[in-house]
Amino acid sequence: MITLIDDALLDELCAEATASPRRRKNRNFHPTDDHPGHRLLNAMQPDSYIPPHRHLDPNKDETFVVLRGALGLFIFNDAGEVVRSEKVGAGEAAIGVDIAHGTWHTAVALEPDTVFLEAKAGPYLPFAAAEKAAWAPAENAPGAASYLEALKSRVLFK
Repeated sequence: MITLIDDALLDELCAEATASPRRRKNRNFHPTDDHPGHRLLNAMQPDSYIPPHRHLDPNKDETFVVLRGALGLFIFNDAGEVVRSEKVGAGEAAIGVDIAHGTWHTAVALEPDTVFLEAKAGPYLPFAAAEKAAWAPAENAPGAASYLEALKSRVLFK
């Protein structure tokens, strides 16, 4: 069996992201959360906020390839300062990124209906306390929306 990654699939996933309270939606290609290889599409709207985080497991390097729209990618130091920001997407200098485990990072959608292919090792495990950025607001916390907008302005006006 195959799954075509075509405009119809991307449109369907973007509609689901738009309807989601989190304003993002993923479509897993791996069969279960405990599968050793995770491959998924992730659709995001510009008002979706993924708090900065890191994956400490040495097997959890993460790869993104933008299929539609554009992402702002942010890399932080341990104090929460942005040490690198990149615009990633079609027509940009980079269409994807590979992020080493242990790296503080987040991605934000810079355009409506941004979709990227994500690959990393499984199994899925919720973030441990040491993988969550204490210096950034949690999702839906007061200040999260303004933090998101501040991040986006750093890469949009770079």
